[in-house]
Amino acid sequence: MEATKKLNARAVKKWMGDNAIVVLMLIVSLVVGIIHPNFFAPTNIINLLKNVSIRYIIALGISGCLITTGNDLSAGRVAGFAACLACIFAQTEGAAGKFYANLPTLPTPVVFLLVIAICAVVGLCNGLVVSYLKVQPFIATLGMQQVVYGICLVYTGGTPIGSLNKGFTSLAIDTFLGIPVLIWIALIVALCFWFLYNKTRHGKYMYAIGGNEAAAEVAGVNVTATKIRIYILASCMFGLAGCLMAAKSGGASVNTAMGYELDAIAACTIGGVSTTGGVGTVPGILVGVGVFELMKVALQFMNVNSSYTYIVQGLVIIVAVAIDIRKYLAKK
Repeated sequence: MEATKKLNARAVKKWMGDNAIVVLMLIVSLVVGIIHPNFFAPTNIINLLKNVSIRYIIALGISGCLITTGNDLSAGRVAGFAACLACIFAQTEGAAGKFYANLPTLPTPVVFLLVIAICAVVGLCNGLVVSYLKVQPFIATLGMQQVVYGICLVYTGGTPIGSLNKGFTSLAIDTFLGIPVLIWIALIVALCFWFLYNKTRHGKYMYAIGGNEAAAEVAGVNVTATKIRIYILASCMFGLAGCLMAAKSGGASVNTAMGYELDAIAACTIGGVSTTGGVGTVPGILVGVGVFELMKVALQFMNVNSSYTYIVQGLVIIVAVAIDIRKYLAKK
């Protein structure tokens, strides 16, 4: 009996240690909610879920890279570039300062498809550089981050783009069965990723590469093709998120989504995606994104200066990765 109690106590202690950030953030959110009743107001919860939806899509995109011991630091810039492209294609006809004066207003599905296709090319470039040139993903995607930012600056001239048609921006306003369309889109994407990661050969290959790339290759896994698919899919998700951001904000600039890749990496790590590879789940990533966004909203309600928010976010990233590495070392 005593042995069972000791075992249970040890298991609880281990779980608390592995999920310290999640527990701490939930406690802080609960305290803030008690002090500020508006924290749990329906309007605030809906806004929080909308923000989580977009961040979740970016985090899902980057998760495949992390699971295979890679990374994608171009995520924020690709999403920002996608937002700018979406705004250009979705501008209202006759709007003052229209980017292409003679370009008709494109249907919303066409805008999404065009933007995602362009972003897929960026992902293909990342995948080829990582897989064929054997450049470390950190370096390859950091370089692509600067390339995409430069292209966006040259293309847009650094000018904010707005005057979007109502059909496009309604995505951020419309509801279905009382739930915002943005949340439905994120749920559909999450279901697709869950199926991809758990029920397909691609998912099995991805986890195998993350667990032991050399062993996976010996077992017949096409490592090169799998990695290329992962980076293409990641950029497609960044493109989708960029379009949704443009619809939600009603415009975009070159600095849209700047730094979102770090938030996504932190959220994935908090949610159980290991930076050492081979581990990560779709529901876990949702928990990570939700906790990270809760933290930011809680800090706003506490009237913490936005400058200090960056310090807290940075510390959370460091602690999350440190806990992840500690778990990895404990298994060895």
